[in-house]
Amino acid sequence: MVLRMSRTQFNDGQSHFRLTYQHRSNVLSSTTLGTVEMPKAQKKGKAPEKVVHPFSRKAAYLAREEIRLDKKERQKHEKAGRLNNIGEKLLWFQGQLEADKATFSKTDACDIIERYLHRFDSELEQIELVNGIKGRQGRLHGARETTIKQTVERERAMYESNGFEIPDIINAKNLKTFRAWTGDLKKLPNIKLRQVCSKDKLKEDEKAEDGEEDDTHCQEDEDAATMSDSD
Repeated sequence: MVLRMSRTQFNDGQSHFRLTYQHRSNVLSSTTLGTVEMPKAQKKGKAPEKVVHPFSRKAAYLAREEIRLDKKERQKHEKAGRLNNIGEKLLWFQGQLEADKATFSKTDACDIIERYLHRFDSELEQIELVNGIKGRQGRLHGARETTIKQTVERERAMYESNGFEIPDIINAKNLKTFRAWTGDLKKLPNIKLRQVCSKDKLKEDEKAEDGEEDDTHCQEDEDAATMSDSD
């Protein structure tokens, strides 16, 4: 729609101007009334994030949440580390099992534990040889040497007191399950463990000696009875 002036001639010869409206289908040119532009729609964007006041309740909540997530992640790594250590320990014991033995006694278990407590002997010897080189200043691998000695001392203390935890190789059923284990950490709950201490070996040796003494007495009694019958 266009607003324009038109000149009209009346009968008295006088001309007057009047406003008329005309419809045009084409676009208005800039030479008439100027171009009319529609306002552009504003693009929607992300609202700027509000700054959290350091002493507000939200700031305290965010701090607690961060501490909780850090603790959860730390516990996750610690659990994974413990499982790896247990897996390595069990694999070591599995490698010590004789394939032709169906069961193991407490004495056998104690012998394997003794070998386990000496598993770092070769490494300690190498460290000692390196540090024993004449003219060397300072002690190399000191931290590693200290860690090994502390670990062995702690394990030996458990073995000689309440007992050292190993896979149950004394029970035939549990031994079969342990032999079939492939090292999958997810299947660790299937492996049965038991406490074995150094006293178990002494007790078993004493029982064996008592049994031998009983057999000796029985044999002596049989020989005495045989001699009396012959008389």
